[in-house]
Amino acid sequence: MEMEARNLTEEVLLDYKAGLGTFTKKMPKLAEQYNAFTQECFKEGVLSQKEKQLIALGISLFAQDEYCIIYHLKGCLDQGCSEEEILEAVGVTAAFGGGAAMSQAVTLVQESIEDLNELKQ
Repeated sequence: MEMEARNLTEEVLLDYKAGLGTFTKKMPKLAEQYNAFTQECFKEGVLSQKEKQLIALGISLFAQDEYCIIYHLKGCLDQGCSEEEILEAVGVTAAFGGGAAMSQAVTLVQESIEDLNELKQ
């Protein structure tokens, strides 16, 4: 049963999950190993999961990867990041990524924060 998205951000997350599901069916061993690797990378360690999600968000912004931007923005919110912490991380990313990173921040990040907060209500 396919879930209907309540807003654009949720639609992107559902699209990603569907694509990952299809890939996993076609390449189960590769997907299993990739998932195990990323789960290990995001485990609590010397760096908290919250810090790791902020790092991943910054890298996603720098790489201009909209799926990852939304995915890791959700990860940041799920780990308890405030909007101020997220925007500060965005600022650091913009210092390296310039206008391209900033353009994602002032559009996609801010819109997605609103969408994701709306879904919690």
